[in-house]
Amino acid sequence: MVASSTTTLERSFIHAPGVGFLTERTLWEQGAKTWDDFLFDPRSFKTGSASRDSVVREIERSRNALVSGVHQHFRQKLRQRHAWRALDAFPDATAYLDIETNGTAEPDNITMVGLADAEGFRCFIKGENLESFRDAISRYSVIVTFFGTGFDIPVIEKHFSHIQLDQIHVDLCPLFRGLGVRGGLKKIEKQFDIQRSEETDGLTGYDAVLMWRRHLRGQSGILERLVSYNREDCVNMIPLADHALRMMRSHVKMDHGLS
Repeated sequence: MVASSTTTLERSFIHAPGVGFLTERTLWEQGAKTWDDFLFDPRSFKTGSASRDSVVREIERSRNALVSGVHQHFRQKLRQRHAWRALDAFPDATAYLDIETNGTAEPDNITMVGLADAEGFRCFIKGENLESFRDAISRYSVIVTFFGTGFDIPVIEKHFSHIQLDQIHVDLCPLFRGLGVRGGLKKIEKQFDIQRSEETDGLTGYDAVLMWRRHLRGQSGILERLVSYNREDCVNMIPLADHALRMMRSHVKMDHGLS
């Protein structure tokens, strides 16, 4: 993630009551680069039409929530539009997630779920350990996907009954689209010079469906190739998220004037 002694979240005021982009930028320009800057002497900063007392209360609550690891506070406050601001806030509790399916609309159509995090990659496979995913995902504060809002998350919620996904969800697909970077995951990877292995280069989601079917028919080695494909879908989102975070910080002029 973006190297910094202060997280992107700690430089964000957009989630405080009455604070919009203009007021947030004005706070930065006044010298309130971080929550601590603002809370040191709140009355020295103008908050526009927002109530200064309300902003102070929210930033105090946010600081306590971040220290305590209460990610649910930020899921509610940031919502989808500003979820990217939490990308570097929980580095040891962020999961990069991607699923594969059998190509049907059945409730049990998930064939595997991949998770990449700071420790590495794990794959939960149908018929082996897929149900363990429910417990594994509960340990994370942030979920990063590519088009997970439209596919991965709804399919997971349909498959795993009563699953509680209360994490902050950062969907890189609409995030990049808003930055003018369009295309699917593989196309965007190439734009940022992120390479795939020879084993998986050129494979698509439909190929993943076919590989699963070949696995069920007993084809040797095909499951390992499918897992490799899923792994790269997950781990390649890590540098993509870093690019997206840098671009968004520049887009909102968060780093302007920072040393």
